[in-house]
Amino acid sequence: MRVAKDIRIPYFWDGSTWLPLNLGAGLAVSANADCSANPRGTLARDAADNNACMASPHSLWTPLRQPAFRGLWIGSAIYFIGSGMQAMAAAWFMVELTGSSFLAALVQTAVFLPMFALALPAGVLADTTDRRRLISGALLAQMVTSTLLSVLVIGGWGGSSSVLLLIFVYGCCTAVLTPAWNSSVIDPVPREEWPQAITAISIAFNVARAVGPTLAGLVFARLGAGWVFSITILTTWFMWQSIQRWPPRAHPPSRLPPERLWGGMLSGLRFAWHSHMILAQLVRVMVFSASGSALWALLPVIAQRQLGTGVEGFGLLMGSLGVGAVVSGLVIGRLRARLGLEGIVAVSCVVFSAVMLVTASLQIAWLVYAALAFGGGAWMAALSTLNSATQGSVPQWVRSRAVALHMVASLGAFAIGSAFWGAVSDLVGLSTALVVAAILMASSTLLTRRFPLRVGAAPEVTQGTPWDELFLHSEPSPDAGPVAVEVGYRIRAGTEVAFLDTITQMKAPRRRDGATFWRVYKDLGESSRYVERFIVESWADYLHQRARATVADQAVEVQLREFLATDEVVQISHFVAER
Repeated sequence: MRVAKDIRIPYFWDGSTWLPLNLGAGLAVSANADCSANPRGTLARDAADNNACMASPHSLWTPLRQPAFRGLWIGSAIYFIGSGMQAMAAAWFMVELTGSSFLAALVQTAVFLPMFALALPAGVLADTTDRRRLISGALLAQMVTSTLLSVLVIGGWGGSSSVLLLIFVYGCCTAVLTPAWNSSVIDPVPREEWPQAITAISIAFNVARAVGPTLAGLVFARLGAGWVFSITILTTWFMWQSIQRWPPRAHPPSRLPPERLWGGMLSGLRFAWHSHMILAQLVRVMVFSASGSALWALLPVIAQRQLGTGVEGFGLLMGSLGVGAVVSGLVIGRLRARLGLEGIVAVSCVVFSAVMLVTASLQIAWLVYAALAFGGGAWMAALSTLNSATQGSVPQWVRSRAVALHMVASLGAFAIGSAFWGAVSDLVGLSTALVVAAILMASSTLLTRRFPLRVGAAPEVTQGTPWDELFLHSEPSPDAGPVAVEVGYRIRAGTEVAFLDTITQMKAPRRRDGATFWRVYKDLGESSRYVERFIVESWADYLHQRARATVADQAVEVQLREFLATDEVVQISHFVAER
C-alpha cells in the first residue's frame, strides 16, 4: 500500500481554538500557554526556564474562584479528613491490639499497596471511560467497606487480619478512583492555573493530615476505633455528593478505535519509558517516597516507645506534619520561582533527612513536634512540585495514566518502604532504621545528573493534527497487524551527518506514541536515500500513534524536510503483515 504525500499546514490547540503553526518562523504559541514555546532542538533545559514553567502570576486562591473547582475542593477536603482519621485509627488500633511495629506499619502498606497494582489499569479506565461512573462506584464501595469495618470493631469481632483486609479493600477503591479524580478535579480551571489548583488540593490533603489524625485521636480515646470508622462513612458520602453535582468533563468524541485495557496499560508504560522527562520525574518521586516512608510508617512506634505518649500524642505528631505541609503550600509558589524544580526537591530531601535524624535521637516531645512541622513542609513541597510537573508535562490523551504512574512510583514505593522500614525497626531498632533512611534520602540528591527535572514546554504537550492524508487502496481492519511504516528521504549531498542527528530525535516520539521498533536505514544502491522504519502492533495502534504526535514532534519533521534534495518529497509506505 502506498501513500500519496499531501503536506499541509499543521495546527495546534491553544485551549479554545485551533491555530495555524507557522513552520517557517518556528513555533507559534498561544498567549494563554503556560510556558514559552521553543523548537525541539532549542527547548530550554536550564533551571531558569524550569522556573518560568512552574512560576505563575496567578494567586494560589485564583482557582477557588471557580464554583465547580471550589465545590470539588471542599468535597475532597472532607473526604481526606475521613481517610486520615481511618488510617490513623487503624494504625493505633493495631498497636494496641498486637504491640507489633511490623503490623502497625502494614496498615500503611494496606492503604497504599493497591496503588501499585491497580493505579495503571484505573488510569486507562479514566482515560477511556466515563470518569463520573468510575469515581462514584468506587466511593460507594468505600462506604460499604467502612460500614463493615465499623460494625466489626464496635461489636468486638475485629481482629488484626480482618482490619487489615478491609483497610486493603478500602485502599483498592482509592486506587481505582484516584487517577480519574486527580485528572478531572482540575478540569474547571485553565491550564496555566493547574500548578495553583494542584497546590490547593495538596493543601486540602495536608490540612486533613493535620485535622484528621487529631480528631481521630480524640474520638479514639473516648469512643474507640469503631466510631472513627463510622465517621469515615459520612466523609466519603460528602465526596460522592460533590462528584454528582460537579461531574468530570466528558472525553471528546473520537473516531479512532477504542483502546483496550491491556493495550492502554502498555501505551502508558511505553510513554513513560521513552519520555526521559517523565521517567526522571517518576524515578525521583519513587526514591523520595521510599526513603521518606520510614518516618511516616514508624510514627506510632515513635509516639509509644520513644516519646511515651498515648493516642493523643500520636495524633499531634501527625498533626505537626500536616501543619508544616499547609504552611509550605502557602509559600510554595514563591519558593518554586526562586529555587526551581531541582532546588525545591534538593532542599526538601535535605530538610526531611534532618528531621528523621532529629526524631531518631531526641526524646523531647515539643522539639520532635517542631521538627516534624519542617518535615511536613518538605514533604509537601517536593511531592506537590513533582505532581504538578508530571501533569503539566504530558498530553491530554495520557494524563490519567501519567497520574497513575506517578501514584505507582510514589505510593507503591511508600507502601513497600513502609513494610521494609517496619521490619528493619524490629530487627535493628527504631533509631538505626531512621538514621539509615535519612542517609538514603540525602543521597538521592546525587540523582540530579542522571535524572534531571524539568517541565514540558507547551509544544511538547500539545497534540498537533496529523498532516499526512492516508490515501489507501483499502482500509485495514483495526486489529490487522503488525503494521510496518517506512518513511523515505532523498537528501542533499553533504548533509548526511546533520540529517542523521535530526532524524534520531524521532526515535523517542515514535516509540513513546506506540512503535515497538524503530530504525534508520541507508539505501546501499543509492547513497542519498535513507529510510526511517518503525513497527506498531496493529492498524488501530498506528492510527492512535498518528493522532498523538505533538507540535514539537511536527517541528522535527519540518526540519527533516529541509534536508530533501531539490524537487524531492517524503515518500511514506505502509505494510500489513500477512504471514
